Amino acid sequence: MSPPTAPFITDWLRARAAASPDALALVIGERRWSYKQLDQLVDQTAAWLNTLDRPKNYRLGVLLPNGLEYVCLVHGCARVGLVMVTLNTRLTDAELQWQMEFTALELVIGEDREWGEEHGVKLVRPPKFDEDVSFEVSKIASSRPQSSFETIQSIVFTSGTTGRPKAVPITFGQHFFSATASAFNLGVDVHDLWLSCLPLYHVGGMAVLFRSCLYGTAVDLHARFDIEEINRALDTKPITLISLVPTMLLRLINARESWPSSLRLVLLGGAATTPELIARAEMHHLKLSVSYGMTEAASQIATLLPDSVRQKPGCVGRPLLFGQIKIVAENGKPAATSEYGEIWVTGPNITRGYLDQPQINAQRFVDGWFKTGDIGYLDEDGDLWLVQRRSDLIISGGENVYPVEVERALRQHLAIADVCVVGVPDLEWGQIVAAMVVVEPGQSISAKELEDFGRGQLAGYKIPRLIDFVSELPRTASGKIARQTVVDQLSTIHSPQPKF
Repeated sequence: MSPPTAPFITDWLRARAAASPDALALVIGERRWSYKQLDQLVDQTAAWLNTLDRPKNYRLGVLLPNGLEYVCLVHGCARVGLVMVTLNTRLTDAELQWQMEFTALELVIGEDREWGEEHGVKLVRPPKFDEDVSFEVSKIASSRPQSSFETIQSIVFTSGTTGRPKAVPITFGQHFFSATASAFNLGVDVHDLWLSCLPLYHVGGMAVLFRSCLYGTAVDLHARFDIEEINRALDTKPITLISLVPTMLLRLINARESWPSSLRLVLLGGAATTPELIARAEMHHLKLSVSYGMTEAASQIATLLPDSVRQKPGCVGRPLLFGQIKIVAENGKPAATSEYGEIWVTGPNITRGYLDQPQINAQRFVDGWFKTGDIGYLDEDGDLWLVQRRSDLIISGGENVYPVEVERALRQHLAIADVCVVGVPDLEWGQIVAAMVVVEPGQSISAKELEDFGRGQLAGYKIPRLIDFVSELPRTASGKIARQTVVDQLSTIHSPQPKF
């Protein structure tokens, strides 16, 4: 389905404030803003943005933590026609410099960074728009350029779990179709209060803002995943939805005995949800909706509803409204039912291509389909099962090893709290299977014991030949395991010499 190209409204906050001005829009800590109040703050933001020297390419970098200023900038940029380039606050200066140069940024709104002239980027601190700041706002509406479904709202970098991040242009149309499809699946309650601690520089966090604005519901925004603050919000506010990655949910389950009756759904994404975690959630009577998504899809691709999560633990469900999924085998032909292959997706929520990557785009975007690089299969019901990212596939001595299969087997040992299995370069085998393992508190296990345990469930070539015990796994800002970091760290341990 191709989205229409005719002009349409992209200032969703302005429309929402006109439709339901007194409805709750945003909660941060104990502070609350209605849609009318938030709209007025965004007017101030837009007016302030118009006082800045506008970049030639209309791109504005934002390097801020979650907070009111970030929310105002998301809507303010839409109001004045600037394209947000969202920058990860956890990156080093060198990593940020590469992203700024790649997107040709001239101006960045941010705090707590000191750059010299050599970066070629002007860093401007945002004013506090709720603290007696006043700008002329009368000409904002007339200065807004005409927009369409194809108008780019932001450029968001992929999480880069396996290599250098790619810059993904996301249009208003992609956000709109993603939000519509999500509501079609999950439903909307006018009283929804959506707790989000996902960073706004990732598409998952930004999607919560736009969806709530389109739905007319409220967001309880947190700066980060702080378990004490999250628990306090759950205990004192009528939270109905909460977006988490599996690691966050596990920590909450370990820290809580009861859950508020208002909570109607826990939305899980960002990483694979294990059957063990689903079982733990069931014991707490939590309703889970598991999703499969990525930056290139403006968030979700497929979603599994609570009843099916219980029936099919490990499944990620069917494509969202407007979207399609197909599995393509290695020979390039459609895969049979339950046959592994690459996941291809299409739909109006899928990006048209990476920024300034013509060679990669030619490989990944084919006849309207996006080749995700992920491996999965469709079962008899047409539901998708995610097996592995192709880039994570281990080929050891000519044999294919799917890390998720090995991880699932090792997690069954009672002493194992978490594990990440990767392929480490090896001169003899090409790659060897290696595991980074976190042991449950109060438990102990040796590498030999874990190997022996694995042999009861896995073929010999799938058993990790290198096991490193750590206190925690390295993760990205969005909570995903940073697999490339795991590979790098384990590679320093495994330095085999060639055998003659």
